[in-house]
Amino acid sequence: MKTILKIIMLFCCAFTFAQTTVKGKVTDNNGQPLPGANIIVVGTTSGTISDFDGNYTLTIDQAPPFTIQFSSVGFDTVTVEVTTNPQTVDVTLTEGTELDEVVISASRTPERIFESPVTVERFGLKEIKNTASADFYDGLENLKGVDINTNSLTFKSINTRGFATFANTRFMQLVDGMDNSAPVLNFPLGNLLGMTETDILSVELLPGAASALYGANAFNGILFMRSKNPFDHPGVSGYIKRGITSQEAAGDNPYTDVGVRAAYKFSDKFAAKVNFGYLTGTDWFATNIQGKDENNFVVNGRTRANDLNYNGVNVYGDEVSQNIKGVAVLLEQAGVLPSGANALVPSVDVSRTGYDERDLTDYEAESIKADWGLYFRPWANDFEIQYVGKIGSGSTIYQGGNRYSIRNFFLQQHKIEIKNDNFFLRGYVTEDKAGDSYDMFFTGININRAWKDDITWFGEYTGTYVQATLAGANNEQAHAAARAQAESGRFEPGTEEFRNAFNATISNPDLNQGSKFQDNSKIYHADANYNFSHLWDEVEIQVGGSYRQYSLNSSGTIFTDFDGPIDYSEVGVYTQLQKSLELSEDIDLKLTGSIRYDKSELFDGFVSPRLSAGFTINDNHNIRASFQTGFRNPDTQSLYIGLNLGVINLVGGAEDNPERFVRNYNLSAFGASVLGQSSIAFSGQGAYTNSLFASVGDALTTHNPADNGRDLIANSNFAKPEQVSSFEVGYRGKLNKIIVDASAYYNSYKDFLSNETVVAPYYGDVSNFDLTGYDPNNPASIAGLNQDTQLILGALQNDDRQVYRTYTNSEADVSSYGASIGVSAKVFGGFDLGMNYTYAKLEFDQEENPDFQTNFNTPEHKVKASFGNTDLFKNFGFNVAWRWSDNYIWEQGFGDGEIPAFHVVDAQINYRVPSLKSSFKIGASNLLQDEYVTAIGTGNVGSIYYASWVINNL
Repeated sequence: MKTILKIIMLFCCAFTFAQTTVKGKVTDNNGQPLPGANIIVVGTTSGTISDFDGNYTLTIDQAPPFTIQFSSVGFDTVTVEVTTNPQTVDVTLTEGTELDEVVISASRTPERIFESPVTVERFGLKEIKNTASADFYDGLENLKGVDINTNSLTFKSINTRGFATFANTRFMQLVDGMDNSAPVLNFPLGNLLGMTETDILSVELLPGAASALYGANAFNGILFMRSKNPFDHPGVSGYIKRGITSQEAAGDNPYTDVGVRAAYKFSDKFAAKVNFGYLTGTDWFATNIQGKDENNFVVNGRTRANDLNYNGVNVYGDEVSQNIKGVAVLLEQAGVLPSGANALVPSVDVSRTGYDERDLTDYEAESIKADWGLYFRPWANDFEIQYVGKIGSGSTIYQGGNRYSIRNFFLQQHKIEIKNDNFFLRGYVTEDKAGDSYDMFFTGININRAWKDDITWFGEYTGTYVQATLAGANNEQAHAAARAQAESGRFEPGTEEFRNAFNATISNPDLNQGSKFQDNSKIYHADANYNFSHLWDEVEIQVGGSYRQYSLNSSGTIFTDFDGPIDYSEVGVYTQLQKSLELSEDIDLKLTGSIRYDKSELFDGFVSPRLSAGFTINDNHNIRASFQTGFRNPDTQSLYIGLNLGVINLVGGAEDNPERFVRNYNLSAFGASVLGQSSIAFSGQGAYTNSLFASVGDALTTHNPADNGRDLIANSNFAKPEQVSSFEVGYRGKLNKIIVDASAYYNSYKDFLSNETVVAPYYGDVSNFDLTGYDPNNPASIAGLNQDTQLILGALQNDDRQVYRTYTNSEADVSSYGASIGVSAKVFGGFDLGMNYTYAKLEFDQEENPDFQTNFNTPEHKVKASFGNTDLFKNFGFNVAWRWSDNYIWEQGFGDGEIPAFHVVDAQINYRVPSLKSSFKIGASNLLQDEYVTAIGTGNVGSIYYASWVINNL
């Protein structure tokens, strides 16, 4: 019995001896508590984090001596040896510069931003907590080289280095390795369905092409968002933000943003977390009633009062127009008007009266998102298995070719990932559902048609015009009388008839009668990476690959998938080698080379290499240079869209797509005599095989009879991948106390992907088009042209044609170049001062290519500055951010026009209450209430005034 007791006591003593407790406090170099610092036992995964007061307690089943490491984002790492049990270890972490921060995105491996082979921007925990913007996502706009185009309150589109649209398929957004683009759109919806603020660990932004490592969509840049792992960041945290949005058109409206995070480490082997976020507010009202000209360009002062063919920017239904001369001819043939009455009618286009956008949407902005994760470490080391699920639903405004009211849009993602420090293997699926979303453009058109069809409306208009003219009215009076008669019976907004027609229209997916769009598309994705650096010290080698399958399913409302889903896939593999060399005592060289091969089943394979070199001099200066090629496959809409926008049709450039886009059109009297029928079933194939450039109308009025006019033949090429060759140089360094980060780039594009606007006649063979001898001042000269040319001119004159926007590649030379420089420093003893400037320029001859749009949509000059102090006095901080943007031309399908220059000031003050583990912030976005727009058609961006309470967000 005594022997047994001795054995038990021996085990108890051993157990007691193995339980080592270390406690203490972590502070920064200003003596302030440092919450959220990581404390780990070197060589293990055991660790803890400091609490809101900087205190920590670490208990480990290990006897001294051993080493613990203290680290926090933005601070130098400290290691301390533990020699006794228990032991108190108080540590002060020294704040490093932004160049000391670690990034992963540039090379798919951790490295100091100072040594990154390419330009990279980082938005860490400190920046997130101190941003003057209403949320962290808006705060990214203060990074150098970054543009954010504001579509609506909850939908912002990030871009770098030009070619920005809201449908920004050139830019990727990865959340914990998952591309959170909506499958139907092929681009991310900002942070509408992204991350909650309390779960963000870091945000990195990689401007420019990155196809060599990240594949086809990494063409203009990538945004990386990483969340907190529950093993490293357990606990419950949350925030609430209340305030108002203020806009001249919408007034003052309540704004609420709340989020909560709960994470728990059950053991060294299992942890879990869940996040929830909810935002609600009123969107920016879009109330621009300026008219667009025949080239879709907004003309100030153009209104319904002075334009018979008025097409207002945020007015819908007025896109439907007819030449009333042609209507008069048809009425004569039908016996409604007496013979010869058409002589009284001018040959002018007249549009129907539309409805203002504010009558077609409630401007409700809402975002509901949740995610959860299960994390398993079977051997309690760095090997980890994850399951992550994400769902999001929201309401917003999206602008593409039209303006869309996104209602109850739903997106979900599910990921399984296996990883350790040297590899990862992940697979995920993304699925979207359009919910109750609808097209406001077609809503206006089809409400009009609900109370009076187009034939009746234009018939009444033309007939009344003739009657008024015969009664002695002048032209202006006759048009006024005609519109008054045609408008009789109109459903006025607010009436029961209008509400019934509105509800019927937005619930009907048939665009001939309704405006609802349907979608249930999916993306299946898998990728893997292995880093061999732990096996070989001479050169760091990585290999990886990816596979993606698209399944497009819009039931024919967006894509040409009338007969079922459209499926296609792409695959890629890559490798990277990285080598560091010590050239001398003061100079180090880091060489990086990578190459990737990608193959889409629709196109030939493509190889994209990247080479870079970085010289580090005296540990304070880094000079880098890189060359890389990139490519992007045409996105889902560029390939398979088939959408009638009323005045124009969008038809994708996949070879098998246009022939599926078939619609019925009425023919003019001339067309009916040519084809022997009153209507025609016409496919989008003509846009690619039998079309003229849309500028043909202007060209015919100034045509030289000696010219054959063959340069007016369009016949857009089917879409193929776009390529870019990118050269970049940069410098990062410390000049005394000033941090400098500068870069310059030049991009040369081949097979540039964009849109052409073309006209396809219903009859006449364009291959025989020949205008030799045609004199616009001598109509009789038409008789000397060949039959096909005469038919084509007849089709154009009688509106027997369709206008298409094709998705194709330009043979024109397109290039862009730019530079940016940022400086930051500690001034006046502890204030943070930062400034940056960005220059961007497009090289493209628009006059030589009048029908081709590059959609550069980027200001030539941008300036940004920030000033703040996280500890102006104890627990109190502030930050002010200012940015200015030059004017620029905006081009996109919805409308083109000039964006005026603007400047914005954001500001916030904050106060920390350690006893409550809380921080409080009062702030304003666009403090000075200078409303502005970043695109044609969107609402003016107003101001957001808010107060927030964040608790336990270490």
